[in-house]
Amino acid sequence: MKIVMLGTGYVGLVSGACFSDFGFDVTCLDKDKLKIKNLKNGVMPIFEPGLEDLVKKNFLSGRLKFSTDQRAHVKNADAVFIAVGTPTRRGDGHADLTYVYDAAKEIASYLNGYTVIVTKSTVPVGTSQKIKEIIKKNTNAEFDVVSNPEFLREGSAIEDFMRPNRVVVGHENKKSKTVLASIYKPLFLFETPILYTDLKSAELIKYASNAFLAVKISFINQMADLCEQLDTDINDIAKGMGLDKRIGNKFLHPGPGYGGSCFPKDTLALVETSKQNDVNLSIVETVVRYNRDRKKSLARKIINLMGGDVTNKKISVLGLSFKPGTDDMRESPSLDLIPELLKKKAKITAFDPVAKNEAKKFLKKIKYAESIHECIKGSDCVVLLTEWSEFRSLSPEFLSGFMEGKYIFDFRNVLDPNVFKKSKFKLYQIGREKI
Repeated sequence: MKIVMLGTGYVGLVSGACFSDFGFDVTCLDKDKLKIKNLKNGVMPIFEPGLEDLVKKNFLSGRLKFSTDQRAHVKNADAVFIAVGTPTRRGDGHADLTYVYDAAKEIASYLNGYTVIVTKSTVPVGTSQKIKEIIKKNTNAEFDVVSNPEFLREGSAIEDFMRPNRVVVGHENKKSKTVLASIYKPLFLFETPILYTDLKSAELIKYASNAFLAVKISFINQMADLCEQLDTDINDIAKGMGLDKRIGNKFLHPGPGYGGSCFPKDTLALVETSKQNDVNLSIVETVVRYNRDRKKSLARKIINLMGGDVTNKKISVLGLSFKPGTDDMRESPSLDLIPELLKKKAKITAFDPVAKNEAKKFLKKIKYAESIHECIKGSDCVVLLTEWSEFRSLSPEFLSGFMEGKYIFDFRNVLDPNVFKKSKFKLYQIGREKI
């Protein structure tokens, strides 16, 4: 089985490396010559735990290859996965499918013999049918189009691929279904559920899943806001809810709002799809607005609790990526919160163990520290924004050795409030009593 992966971004590179680890002959294609050169030399374009070792292992075995030559590899492929970017389109919030459609048109002329074209990128309902139409206009070769959305969480993507909760395959006939069944046969060992459905349903499952989780995150964040007014503890509320098996305990941890490459983009695209089809999806629309506003509102909370004026105050931000385990800055809360503090003339120093280089592309007017110690030295206030493991053990004794001020804003609720009760520090956590 020869597999070609179009795109060496997050989805394409992780999927390609994992498929090669299954034992398949995989070639990851990209137009970026420098990226391909770097991958051949073991330089990863993204940070993902375990990915560098997995790529190196399979590249050295010969199962995983990298190339810019579509013609040479597409013509011999049994399956071609489209894993190019689908960024949010400016103006209307819909997914920009330019790269997807360009990829379909380009590979069409290289097809030789029966090939399954697999949509791995997250795309709106109807995209796979459009891909089929584009390819049909540009080739006489026999092919089928399949929708196989990814469900990878950044920071645990390899585990998610190797031991997924489910695999979704949208197909139109038995022939293409058989090919995908062969590709995912290694997962039979783990009794992974594979849902075979039609193309449109497969596309919508991905959007529906992410939108539901976004709703769940926003719900617990709003409950946290209510807890603060009622002097109740959101951690207890979340635990009590999560013990109900109908609800479950996942995605019930309050925070500064969701970010990353999927939830913001997919919720916007789903809302746009509902509008185009004249369907009321007001729940998701409200979540999109609330999540956007929430990130900025936390900056206002910092300012208010520090007396209403942060002019020339040194505020230390711990964590810049949208979640631990990744350097992804897309839609990170830091991109909204920090600019709001800068507008009020605060002086920002930040530390992130992985995302500093990515953050520099977006946040220009702040200082970047090389360690926690350097970041919090002389600080008036510490803001814990990403729950990296090394931030979880911060204590009053440690902080007292470096900080000038007394304000700690733990927007991930990872610190133990009991150890701060008899200290000089004022600890603020989301949905909990202020200490």
